[in-house]
Amino acid sequence: MSTLSDLVHAQGRLNDADVEWLHRLAGDGQLLADLASADIVMWVESADGSFIAVTHSRPSGAATLFYRDIVGEKVRPQWRTQVHSAFESGEIVDSSSPDWFEETPTRVRAVPIVRNQGERTVLGVLTRHTNLGEARMPSRQQISFDECANDLFRMIASGEFPDLSAPTAPRRGAPRAADGLIRIDVDGITTFASPNALSAFNRMGFDDELEGESLAEVTTRIVPPSRQVDESLPVVVTGRAPWRTDMEARGVTVSLRAIPLKDHGTRIGAILLCRDVSELRHQEQELITKDATIREIHHRVKNNLQTVASLLRIQARRTHSDEARDALTQAMRRVESIAVVHDTLASGLAQTVDFDEVFDRVLKLVAEVAAAPNTRARTQREGRFGVLPSEYATPLALALTEVVTNAVEHGLAGQEGVVTIEAFRTEENLRVIVSDTGHGLPEGRVGQGLGTQIVRTLIQGELGGTIDWKGQDGEGTQVTIVIPLRWITK
Repeated sequence: MSTLSDLVHAQGRLNDADVEWLHRLAGDGQLLADLASADIVMWVESADGSFIAVTHSRPSGAATLFYRDIVGEKVRPQWRTQVHSAFESGEIVDSSSPDWFEETPTRVRAVPIVRNQGERTVLGVLTRHTNLGEARMPSRQQISFDECANDLFRMIASGEFPDLSAPTAPRRGAPRAADGLIRIDVDGITTFASPNALSAFNRMGFDDELEGESLAEVTTRIVPPSRQVDESLPVVVTGRAPWRTDMEARGVTVSLRAIPLKDHGTRIGAILLCRDVSELRHQEQELITKDATIREIHHRVKNNLQTVASLLRIQARRTHSDEARDALTQAMRRVESIAVVHDTLASGLAQTVDFDEVFDRVLKLVAEVAAAPNTRARTQREGRFGVLPSEYATPLALALTEVVTNAVEHGLAGQEGVVTIEAFRTEENLRVIVSDTGHGLPEGRVGQGLGTQIVRTLIQGELGGTIDWKGQDGEGTQVTIVIPLRWITK
């Protein structure tokens, strides 16, 4: 299904700032639907003057009217006049009599979406479709929710909602209307608290009724003085800013979101949504602890590998056999290549690595270790590897270390030249070409040494890829590695 941006930009009438406003409003579509106990549809005008549905939110606590998705459809004839009237006048337009939709009586309200940033601009229309077929005596909560919805609709029509200063990316467990709703007046006194909201505060140690109480004073009483409090908490519980925060007491964590209510610029109160997120925050803390433990393990593994590399370097310097010294030096280089991957993983939370960063560090190791006194080799990388999971970063780093080292030590031995590493990444595979300007393969034969065996095992066995050597004596060598991305978790 197309995104809101795709649908709006397809109409060609609104700019990026307008689309951002609609995105903010669409983010609260579910809140409006739950408060109004109705379907909420957002419409924007197309180039031919018709209106297209770009978002649709169904109510959580009431029956929906639209069992099929209507996003992308043109406004239906029975609503067309009402929607056009709201768009042209910039005023809320209610249906004069019940509207029938698929044999169900409904009431429709059309609300102009106004962006009032220096100049009043009507961006589109919200329609509220209330199912009258299941109408029954409303409870006090339903009446309060409906009043809150009407206040927000009025603010939408006057360009006072959404508020662009509100956070755009709520954390996991953001409160919803059904989780708990508190309404306060301009002085911060609670005029309504839903049962779920009262239960949340009861679990934190407040045993009385919230209505008639100053929410700021209630918060002060239940939050322990010794506990560090988020600086935004006083602003949120007084409804002065559209912010979010958490409050914690007695081992219970409640997430709060404030929505200030205004009437033509004058603050008249606020809606506070609250949700008990104790279990969610506990899970988040466990994940943070596990992430920290994993990073510490990677850090210690890196330190241990560097210690092993240092021991190999010391042993290589003290040995009198050229063959043994070469073997120890190669082992040291391989260990250091693996240590680079663990060092990268130790610095972040994700178990993925930016392989371009890893490989640039590996190239420095190769240049330091592999270059002989009479060899002047220059390495250069082209293209991007992208982000890889750690389980694939380690074998690929080690394999490329072997290939590049062989190109420097054997392909460019005793001469000046360039080793080029080209990376091509598509949706299907990662293709790496390592080429040098050196001696080339003698009669086109591939070596059978330990390094070649390591490369084959890593690329073909662990990564499920292929590797191919091409070259002629005196014309350089080209090694092509292809790794299928279906093996890689994106």
